[in-house]
Amino acid sequence: MATITAPRPDVQSARPPISARRRRGRNDLTGYAFLAGAVFCFALFSWYPMVRGVVMSFQRTRRGVTTWVGWDNYSRIVHDPSFWTAWKNTLHFTVLALILGYAVPFFVAILLNELRHAKGYLRALVYLPVMLPPASALFLFKYYAYDPSDAGLFNAVLKLLHLPTSQWMQSSTATMPAMVIASTWMNMGGAVLIYLAALQNIPGELYEAAELDGAGIWRRIVTVTIPQTRLILSLMAMLQIVATMQLFIEPLILANGAGTQDSATSVAYLIYQHGFFQNDLNGAAALGVIMLIVLAGFSAVYVRLSARQD
Repeated sequence: MATITAPRPDVQSARPPISARRRRGRNDLTGYAFLAGAVFCFALFSWYPMVRGVVMSFQRTRRGVTTWVGWDNYSRIVHDPSFWTAWKNTLHFTVLALILGYAVPFFVAILLNELRHAKGYLRALVYLPVMLPPASALFLFKYYAYDPSDAGLFNAVLKLLHLPTSQWMQSSTATMPAMVIASTWMNMGGAVLIYLAALQNIPGELYEAAELDGAGIWRRIVTVTIPQTRLILSLMAMLQIVATMQLFIEPLILANGAGTQDSATSVAYLIYQHGFFQNDLNGAAALGVIMLIVLAGFSAVYVRLSARQD
C-alpha cells in the first residue's frame, strides 16, 4: 500500500526576500538616526545643563579657580532673607493662579461648548493671546491696562463703576493679583482648547439623563462634567502648579523684577539675580537645584495619588 507523504514547507521560501530585509533594515536605521538626533539634542541642551548645575552647586569659583565647598552654597542661599521672601511670593502667585487661572479656562470651555453659533470665531479669539509674544503682551498690560493714572484701562473701568482706583504695579498689595490676571489672559487659550476636547468626548446621553432627573446647569456640571473630565483636570492642575512655580517673565517686565517692597520677587527671578547681577553662578545653581527638588517631590506625590485613584 502506497503512503502519501505531505510536502515539507520550504524554509527558504518562508523567509522574506533579501531585498525586503535590506529595505526594512534601512528603514530601521533611518528611524534610529532620527532618534539619535533627538537624544543628542536632549542630552546637550537639557540633561547636561541639569547635571552641570548640580555639580556647580557644590563648587565655588573665584578668579577662575574652582574649589569644592560641599553644602556651603545651600547654607548661604537658605540663610538669605530674600530666599524666604521669594518662596512666599511664588507660593502666593501659585495659589492665586490656581483659583483664577485654573478655574476660568475650564468655565470658558464649558461656555464655548454650549454655544451653537460662532464657535470657530470665539475659539480663535480665546486662543489669540497665546500667539502673541509674552513680552509684547506684558508690555501691553504694563503701559495700557495697568497705567496708574486714570488713562489706564483698569482704572478707567473702576472709575466708571465709581470704585476706588489702584496703583497696580506700584502697590505692594495689588502687584500679585495684577500679575495673575495678566498671566491668565496670556496662557488660558491652550487650556481652553484642551478642556474643549475633553468636553466633546462626554456622551450626550449623560446630560440627557441628568436633564430628565431635573438637574440644572450647575448640577450637570458637578455631577456629569467634572467627574467625566477628572483625569484632564488633575493633569492640568499639576501642569499649572509646575508652570506657575517657575514665575519669571511677569515680575521681570511688569514689576521691573522685585516690585515694591520685594512684593514680586520670585524664586526664578532670584536665580536670575544671583547669576547675572551678583555674578554668583554657584549660588544660582544651588537655588535651581532646590527648586528642582521641590517640583520633583510635588510631581512624585501627584503620580502616587493618581496611581491610587486609577
